[in-house]
Amino acid sequence: MANPSEPALTAQEWPVTAEASRGAEAPPELVQLLTPEGERVEHPDYDIDLTPEEVRSLYRDLVLVRSIDLEAVALQRQGELGIWASLLGQEAAQIGSGRALTDADMAFPTYREHGVAWCRDVDPVKLLGLFRGVNHGGWDPKEHNFHLYTIVIGSQTLHAVGYAMGIQRDDAAAATLVYFGDGATSQGDVNESFIWASVFNAPIVFFCQNNQWAISEPLEKQTRIPLYRRASGFGFPGVRVDGNDVFACLAVTRKALEAARTGQGPTLIEAFTYRMGAHTTTDDPTRYRVASELEAWKLKDPIERVKAYLFKNELADQAFFDALDAEADQLGADLRRRCLAMPDPQPLDIFDHVYREPHSLIDEERAQFAAYLEGFEK
Repeated sequence: MANPSEPALTAQEWPVTAEASRGAEAPPELVQLLTPEGERVEHPDYDIDLTPEEVRSLYRDLVLVRSIDLEAVALQRQGELGIWASLLGQEAAQIGSGRALTDADMAFPTYREHGVAWCRDVDPVKLLGLFRGVNHGGWDPKEHNFHLYTIVIGSQTLHAVGYAMGIQRDDAAAATLVYFGDGATSQGDVNESFIWASVFNAPIVFFCQNNQWAISEPLEKQTRIPLYRRASGFGFPGVRVDGNDVFACLAVTRKALEAARTGQGPTLIEAFTYRMGAHTTTDDPTRYRVASELEAWKLKDPIERVKAYLFKNELADQAFFDALDAEADQLGADLRRRCLAMPDPQPLDIFDHVYREPHSLIDEERAQFAAYLEGFEK
């Protein structure tokens, strides 16, 4: 209860405590194992022992995923994709968490998790098919344990909790990992999924990529406290990790998934990162954020810090980096070639795969559309 002797605060005077430091200073309570300068640091609760080969493999993932992303942006600018949601700057959050998954775990993405798709062996050209408008998704979720992209903000969190509750009832040694952004935390679906996961102790990890901007709205418009602290209000733990540190993202997600698999319930991970590009290729971020903010985050680049670590510890030579750059260029060229070669669908194909089994309404709509098309001259 407020102290009657103290004046009430107006709406404009309420303090904002989101701690959304978007500049060069790291926020408090941040799990970090690799500094932006490439120095290895220890953490009392989260640590990881990686072999030189594993570090090189993580670096390769980061480089190749960025190559895929840059090629997709170029394809959209040239009119070959309708739209693209870039992951630039968020590679470590996605590769680190994606590599923490086991074959039995299930991942539920938004529309930006191209790095997680890479970790789940989804052919990158299948990602492009959705944004080119030639398919409904392009891959089999069951084959890859990677759900189709979700465009509706936050709805995949409910799907993920339902799937996790199924895992629980099957008594399977698996967990669910669901991705969403900082803006999605304001959606009712996300908060409802927190409630269900908590009450039923579901084996799920909520992975929030806090890239500081929900399209053009800053984090301050989403919350008054750090996002990871919201978990305590729902009855499960939350942790904030350096989202540009692939080592820390791997360690934190691996521990949270193991807790979920062993009956300890859900965890909320807030990966504190930054969206270096536009929200999508239809967006112009220069209209709502300043250049100095972007420059400060360039110094935290997730790829450069691993490269520095490899150099400082003599875990890779120049030949390794040159070969990887050549592989990235080849991957981009191959992706472009295969994207342009994708056949356009037939108009009636839109009715395929809406339902698994035949459906009378779909059959009726298909027949009506076919009759409409027949009315045009050949």
